[in-house]
This record gives sequence, C-alpha cells and structure tokens, in this order.
Amino acid sequence: MHIKQNGGFTLAQAEASCVVFGMPKVAIELNAATQVKDIHDITPTLLGYLT
Repeated sequence: MHIKQNGGFTLAQAEASCVVFGMPKVAIELNAATQVKDIHDITPTLLGYLT
C-alpha cells in the first residue's frame, strides 16, 4: 500500500488466472494494486512500464 501511496506502480494478478488468490486478493481489497492483470498480460505490462 505504501508503494502506491508514494507514486509507485503495483500490479496484482487477476483472480481468473490465479491458482491461489490469497495475496492478490488482499492487495486488491486494500486498494494497493495500481492495476489488476491476467497472468498473460503481466509481462507485457511490466515491460511497457519499464520502457
């Protein structure tokens, strides 16, 4: 949560693509995730953020 509050980028995996939805669920519930993405979209999202 502190990362997002201080302008950082946070990413959580979407429930539909999770085997266990524990940590992503909590991050989403706390509004600590900047974006929620399917597993197949995480790498392209991170690469796009870094370039």
